[in-house]
Amino acid sequence: MHDFIYKNSELYAEEVPVREIAEKVGTPLYIYSHKTLLKHYNAFDEAFDGYPHIICFALKANSNLALLKLLAREGSGSDVVSGGELFLALKAGIPAKKIVYAGVGKTKEEIIYALKSRILMFNVESPDELMTIDKIAGELGVKAPIALRVNPDISASTHPYISTGLKKHKFGIPINKALEYYSLASKLNNVKILGIHKHIGSQITKVSPFVEALKKVLVLAQDLKSQGIEIKYLDIGGGLGISYDEEVAPHPKSLARAIIPLVSSHNFTLIIEPGRSIAGNAGILITKVLYLKKHLKKEFVIVDAGMNDLIRPSLYEAYHHILPVTRKNRPKVIADVVGPICESGDFFAKGRKMGRPRHDELLAIMSAGAYGFSMSSNYNSRTRAAEVLVKGKDFSVIRERETYKDLIKGEKIPAFLK
Repeated sequence: MHDFIYKNSELYAEEVPVREIAEKVGTPLYIYSHKTLLKHYNAFDEAFDGYPHIICFALKANSNLALLKLLAREGSGSDVVSGGELFLALKAGIPAKKIVYAGVGKTKEEIIYALKSRILMFNVESPDELMTIDKIAGELGVKAPIALRVNPDISASTHPYISTGLKKHKFGIPINKALEYYSLASKLNNVKILGIHKHIGSQITKVSPFVEALKKVLVLAQDLKSQGIEIKYLDIGGGLGISYDEEVAPHPKSLARAIIPLVSSHNFTLIIEPGRSIAGNAGILITKVLYLKKHLKKEFVIVDAGMNDLIRPSLYEAYHHILPVTRKNRPKVIADVVGPICESGDFFAKGRKMGRPRHDELLAIMSAGAYGFSMSSNYNSRTRAAEVLVKGKDFSVIRERETYKDLIKGEKIPAFLK
């Protein structure tokens, strides 16, 4: 559910006309709904009410400081995968003891930063990383809190690029090796075992893969207990999907109803890492029609946003609804909606049936709040979009549009070229 609705043929973000925001801020433009973000966060928090848990928002989905601040005020933790994400989480006021750090390639500098910040725990992805963390923690004179990320070899039934739980993937430790590596960790002087972590993918629209993976992890937890290794935190990852097209995504309550009975006899604190399911439908990308073009039997709607602004359709062939900001009765056209980037992969929709738009009309690319701006770039030396947060009748620019000067920030011409 989201709070972008039509009123008298005008698309509104909560109680503000989208057209009004675009006229003041320009396009391309990301707009987020304060109400929707809260609604989605609270849906998770309330679903797991009654069992100890921490909701750790996955910053990779959307790391805008204002949105993180909003979630921090609700009590959210964070799932981070880089030193930069850790910096942003702390800057937004998320307590270090609610931050978990995953990612297969943590650098020495990032590990030091996380240890000095006293995060809740590292989700360790390999034996080599485990030994590195132990060494660095020893040099700092601290004990590093860890969980091992286990790979349960479960298919998430999602796009192969965002599936992470099969043995062929780069993520985690094979579950059949986990006992061996936990035993190794228990003998290290500078780490403290706190938990188990698993994450099997993103945009998962069934509860059954979560259940199947968790059952494997609970067997591991029992085996660890028999060896004297107690687990305090069970991190079940994130990945719950949303509706982009016709998918029927499970409500967090459905996930909780399936998960809690399995863990109710254990004294774990559950960690849940939603990202897309909180931010995805809380944001839209507004773009302006530049040109209409007919090429042989093909028609194109050329807009001012590009794959540098929202790469999901190009990268995953992902579907996003595209709606007119002002609805009008227009003849239908079947067209590709494309951007200005010099790549044939620069598209938002192919063969999409839609009312024929006109020059300068505004279109809303829906469900763009996750993996939208966070994956954007300056490709083709394009400035990145502005971001706006709407709350009721008010809206605020939460990221200014980049300027051409921003494109050369940090660049220097060497003396021999002057």
